[in-house]
Amino acid sequence: MGASDFAKLPHIGEPLRRKEDYRFLTGAGQYTDDISLAGMTYAVFVRSPHAHAKINGVDKSAALAAPGVIGVFDGQDVAADKIAGLPCGWLITSTNGEPMKEPPHPILAQGKARYVGDHVAMVVAETLEQARNAAELVAVDYEPLGATVDVRDAQQPGAPAVHDIAPDNHCYKWAIGDKAGVDATFANAAHVTKIDLVNNRLAPNPMEPRAAIGSYNRAGDDYTLYVANQNPHVERLLMTAFVMGLPEHKVRVIAPDVGGGFGAKIFLYAEDVCLTWASKKLNRPIKWTCDRSEAFLCDAHGRDHVTHAELAMDKDGKFLGFRVHTDANMGAYLSTFASAVPTILYATLLAGQYTTPQVYVEVDAWFTNTSPVDAYRGAGRPEATYLLERIVSRAAWETGLSQDEIRRRNFVKDFPYQTPVALQYDTGDFHACMDKANELADVAGLPARKAASQAKGLLRGIGYSSYIEACGLAPSNVAGALGARAGLFECGEVRVHPTGSVTVFTGSHSHGQGHETTFAQVVASRLGLNPEQVDIVHGDTGRVPFGMGTYGSRSISVGGAAIMRALDKIEAKAKKIAAHLMEASDADIDFSNGEFTVKGTDKKVTFGQVALTAYVPHNYPLDKLEPGLNETAFYDPTNFTFPAGTYICEVEVDPATGVVRVDRFTAVDDFGTIINPMIVEGQVHGGIVQGIGQALMEHCIYDRETGQLITGSYMDYTMPRADDFPNFTIGHVCTPCTTNPLGTKGCGEAGAIGSPPSVINAVLDALAPLGVKELDMPATPHRVWQAIQSAKA
Repeated sequence: MGASDFAKLPHIGEPLRRKEDYRFLTGAGQYTDDISLAGMTYAVFVRSPHAHAKINGVDKSAALAAPGVIGVFDGQDVAADKIAGLPCGWLITSTNGEPMKEPPHPILAQGKARYVGDHVAMVVAETLEQARNAAELVAVDYEPLGATVDVRDAQQPGAPAVHDIAPDNHCYKWAIGDKAGVDATFANAAHVTKIDLVNNRLAPNPMEPRAAIGSYNRAGDDYTLYVANQNPHVERLLMTAFVMGLPEHKVRVIAPDVGGGFGAKIFLYAEDVCLTWASKKLNRPIKWTCDRSEAFLCDAHGRDHVTHAELAMDKDGKFLGFRVHTDANMGAYLSTFASAVPTILYATLLAGQYTTPQVYVEVDAWFTNTSPVDAYRGAGRPEATYLLERIVSRAAWETGLSQDEIRRRNFVKDFPYQTPVALQYDTGDFHACMDKANELADVAGLPARKAASQAKGLLRGIGYSSYIEACGLAPSNVAGALGARAGLFECGEVRVHPTGSVTVFTGSHSHGQGHETTFAQVVASRLGLNPEQVDIVHGDTGRVPFGMGTYGSRSISVGGAAIMRALDKIEAKAKKIAAHLMEASDADIDFSNGEFTVKGTDKKVTFGQVALTAYVPHNYPLDKLEPGLNETAFYDPTNFTFPAGTYICEVEVDPATGVVRVDRFTAVDDFGTIINPMIVEGQVHGGIVQGIGQALMEHCIYDRETGQLITGSYMDYTMPRADDFPNFTIGHVCTPCTTNPLGTKGCGEAGAIGSPPSVINAVLDALAPLGVKELDMPATPHRVWQAIQSAKA
């Protein structure tokens, strides 16, 4: 079945209410912290108060003597049990042919603490209060060392070295593109636009903080880890094969309901391994639940790039070449996918929607004494879009072209389109997105709105962003050649029950996306069922075949495609059963809307009849077919999918205070086939909020002298709230993806990718009459006011 046929099926494009919401809204969800096991104990981690310090010793005696304490562990215990460090899942090779510097990442610090919040010891007690009290009694002899937290400081001669393996703090240098060709292009360009910008560091802040329970079963010599995680099979693989040296079949990882991930719950964290390892040593289950202040310190952060870029154009505003250098902050250690974010997931998107013939990107990655930096909603694509759309808007201002015109002149028109940075776009219609965005945003009415704002003493600006992203990370062989240390396929198992209802087991994982509804719509549409007859099971390595989890907007395009492959097998076998029942050849059987018919006749049987026959094989060709109706399929994509769109933001700025108010926001996206428009709209809304949060409010700040995290709570780290936003105007263009059977492209990250540059471009447009030309995120009132004062001076 092709994508065009799939889009016409019942339930596809239907805005069904989410099946899972009843249990969430009535408090019946089960999250990791809701789970209570017999004999449960509680863990609290002793974390380094220093950004960089030598650990001369850990005195556990007072803590071990405290009431209720049953265990205290430090790095020496870990080393004694030969527990390895946390692995990085993506190998980047430097331009000189050497592998990236990959320092050991112990689950409890050994010899040194390397950032504020680094894991130094773990205390386990009968109650959480007892564990907290005892953790205060662990005496660590620290010898503070010099620290570096800013990526610009880390590369300076004499900067404190985070790791001995990288005395200059340099992790790798990576590049893509034709440098000589780009340099030659710039030498003959009619106009060159230059920009320097910072992509600010973010704390993910999912609604549910991370949590884990490690439990060892002596009878079977096996383990169960309950964890708030986005990809339980990958968690198990990394923990067993690379850290603990256990056979996979002896470890079961269960990720129950998960309250948001945004990338922060993809990774294998030290806490997960510590609990699993210690549960055997104590023969007791151990629970750890992260509190919010702890999460600011120990969850992987996102973004944190410093970039210089140049765009070469001809006299008509056509892009000729793009040259980029980025310094990426990796933090103190390489997190699970950290090395891929500023390289494979960033640089390959810097062609954007444009026909720029030459692109060269160079990335230097650096260690600092900060929390590790890894994938956060969008993972490299927001950084790429922010850079590209900021410089495109600046080029328009410098050349006197309108924001939409400079983009139209350079949009890709013909597909498939091979970019100069590895990716090949299969399909799209960027002009249609721009046209619809202009219409929905009522750009024609901007002059009147601008005059109305001016009458109130306010400045109004409009900003554009035309993004493209690569979703459904794939294919495995290409990703492997680029350094991935895992496959990137997905698995789906469809189990038809005798009564005709269906249970689907998927390697994808839902942490708010609505998979229980969307996947049910896919299955119901194919089999002629009601979505209520379809149950979705995920998040349990003991029940689900091996899968790669959810991130990179891959669930429906990769996980859904695997389910479609399994449904193909179900339909093929069911046709043979139907053919037997109707005494016909299976080649003459058609299947539609839940009924099997013999071509050219009025003979028919229902899907339910076929399902019952498969399990009650009294009249069944047992010599030709096995009983049952249960099929499994794996799907490895042949290419990424490429969602794209244009976002238009209008802001009002109060020049007296620097306060920015988002007055209007329009998003037009091309997600290919849309399964459930209500769920898609919710995903876009959430992404836009996160993107505007980065643009105007959110920023993780470390003190450059001490390495202390200054923004360590909601008192200092500003989270967006509902009253910070207008109603969003959402529109869609559809060019179905040509490389998966559903025609879908992915929608989960688009809002966070397209919105930041549109907001900052709007703010700069508003401030242009005052002479303000530069502003980094977040555009807080203080920063905007300072920019205005500097321009006046």
